[in-house]
Amino acid sequence: MGCSKNIVDSEVLMGQLRANNIAVEHKDEIDDANIIIINTCGFIDNAKQQSIDTILRCVEAKEKGFVEKVIVTGCLSERYKDDLKLEMPEVDAWFGTRDLPALLKTLKADYKRELIGERLLTTPVHYAYLKISEGCDRPCSFCAIPIMRGKHVSVPMEKLVEQAKYLAKNGTKEIILIAQDLTYYGLDIYKKRNLAELLEKLSDVEGIEWIRLHYAYPSGFPVEALDVMRERKNICNYLDIPLQHISDKMLSSMRRGITKEKTIEVVEKIRERVPGIAIRTTLICGYPGETQKDHEEMLEWVKESKFERLGVFTYSHEENTHAHLLKDDVSPAIKKKRAQAVMKLQQKISIELNKKIIGKTLKVLFDRVEGGNFVGRTEFDSPDVDNLVLVDAKKNYVRIGDFAEVKITKATEYDLIGVCV
Repeated sequence: MGCSKNIVDSEVLMGQLRANNIAVEHKDEIDDANIIIINTCGFIDNAKQQSIDTILRCVEAKEKGFVEKVIVTGCLSERYKDDLKLEMPEVDAWFGTRDLPALLKTLKADYKRELIGERLLTTPVHYAYLKISEGCDRPCSFCAIPIMRGKHVSVPMEKLVEQAKYLAKNGTKEIILIAQDLTYYGLDIYKKRNLAELLEKLSDVEGIEWIRLHYAYPSGFPVEALDVMRERKNICNYLDIPLQHISDKMLSSMRRGITKEKTIEVVEKIRERVPGIAIRTTLICGYPGETQKDHEEMLEWVKESKFERLGVFTYSHEENTHAHLLKDDVSPAIKKKRAQAVMKLQQKISIELNKKIIGKTLKVLFDRVEGGNFVGRTEFDSPDVDNLVLVDAKKNYVRIGDFAEVKITKATEYDLIGVCV
């Protein structure tokens, strides 16, 4: 369940189980497995509810005799383990985000430290997530991640290069760098922000054609990483940098460590250093104390900034966060209305930007076949969250997992339609 960090954790767990000669598969539905392990998300209300519903569904399957054991791990379990044990005694074992060896021991499996980089991918083999650090030291008021994931810990560079080589050897062409905050990478073990050097080393790995950056923080952004992005052809001109808001009042209350002026400067600097970059950001609507004026300020900024990719969360009032001390005073209906207004504006921006691409030829990586089309992505698009490129499967042929040159003939808000050339 949940984010790409959880995907990597599940893949590592599966790799460990397979190395212990335990048959393991990644499934979304209960089938013929005798043990189910649920890797939960505990980030916001909707994600927590989805995790709880999944646990209840699996417990019901156990009670009916379809499965022998239900084991729960991950963020929800890390955060609410004691309460959940009381509410769901039918679950056989509960583990947190850092309990992999203990979980394996429960299954009579050994934790094999020599399996550096070896994991069972749940994504298509041609792309994979690479987690470069764990935890977060940022003090954002609304975020419970430090509670669930702990303090920031970087993975040593040589281990990441080894993992990338292993992935490339097995057919991975795109690696997506993930962390709670990419920009903190290296501070703990190298005593400096070392994202730029890491990018250089990963860029040298033979077989990796795209490197994509997810989850950067705007305050203290290591601009030298942008120079590496600009200079290296296999680093995508793409950056996921959640900005959350633009009102100084909101940024201060959110404890983001940055002002409106500095935020605008960071965006301008990114675009200046890497011309043509696609910036993806996420925003929060309905944070405690957000007024209509704050919301309109956000809308005006989105209109001016014309972000290539943008998503919106409605604020979730999370226990044990600093913001939980504040009154959750924006109603659910207003939160939803404000989020819809931002996305309606973003739709107009997206179609405007997409129409400018008509007639151009782009390099596209194809992920799947769906609805009579080959479905792919450009370097400006990440899996599952960004725009798609559609090519008629009756008139064109490409292999899934391959790159192709595609001439764009038509555009909608979130899709580009084209032909292979």
